[in-house]
Amino acid sequence: MRLIVAFFMLVLLTGCAEKPPYKQQAYVFGTLVEISVYGEPEARARPAVDAVLADFDRLHRLLHAWEPSDLERINTAIAAGKPSEPAPQEVIALLQDAAAWSARADGLFNPAIGNLIRLWGFHSDTFEARLPEAAAVDRLVKANPRMADLAFDGDRVASANPAVRLDLGGYAKGYALERAAGLLKARGVNDALVNIGGNILAIGRHGDRPWKVGIQHPRQSGAIATLELQDGEAIGTSGDYQRYFEKDGRRYCHLIDPRTGWPADGAQAVTVLVRGEHAGTRSDVTSKPIFIAGPAEWRKMAQRMAVAEVLFIDAAGRASATRTMAARLEWLDPAARPAVVD
Repeated sequence: MRLIVAFFMLVLLTGCAEKPPYKQQAYVFGTLVEISVYGEPEARARPAVDAVLADFDRLHRLLHAWEPSDLERINTAIAAGKPSEPAPQEVIALLQDAAAWSARADGLFNPAIGNLIRLWGFHSDTFEARLPEAAAVDRLVKANPRMADLAFDGDRVASANPAVRLDLGGYAKGYALERAAGLLKARGVNDALVNIGGNILAIGRHGDRPWKVGIQHPRQSGAIATLELQDGEAIGTSGDYQRYFEKDGRRYCHLIDPRTGWPADGAQAVTVLVRGEHAGTRSDVTSKPIFIAGPAEWRKMAQRMAVAEVLFIDAAGRASATRTMAARLEWLDPAARPAVVD
């Protein structure tokens, strides 16, 4: 088995003559987290970053999909055909928002397919190179677990469909980015970069220039392109190289197509760039359905999700970018520039 959990967006910090940012790293949400603070003394930066990392740990315990958490208690109740015990209002609000995004994505963003994720073995930090029984996959697909199956009664959650199992792995990182920005600003930090396994949010600037980040090449080490992030902009990448295994020469990634129950295989990577309100959440949520939509439908899905800046790399490694995204990218290999689409 070959397992790679990639920290796939590389922060490119240049200017060796200037004082480097204060940085801390941690491992949360099953991925590497890095927070960089520019222009603040360590006495101010350290407690601000510590507060963010403590909040990440809180969210990890709140939203974990298979270890003890408030979300897992909801899953246990749904599997038993019962309403959940009272859940924190924060969890209720996140589930309702995720349900709205799922509807917008026509179900290609579907946090209700946790049982499929578990069947494929991607519910764990470590997993085996094994295929599930096709009949078991088919049963779950026919059961059609959807976010629309959830029923909310105050602070309780229920579902008449016991096949629903909630997994916010495609949502929580983006939400955490927004939480981080608020916590840092509240503590006087106005220039920072928060990177949660490739979902990146820029706050302010890196001195006299914007923050510059690199987009990981999906099949090679290092970046395929770079771009500058302005204040409040966020990028998110979904790739088949983050969590995957190979069997009999075929790659199976953690991005499951709810329509088939099998890993999506039409793309190597998708990167989106968003700005404005809830940029963090949108950077996380929108890349998944665009990836799953595949080479024939990704542009329509991007329009449906109201994302104008998209880089799509198909299964053969061919890159395409929307016109506005292409204008933002600095391609490291000029010969491999993406095709521009409207």
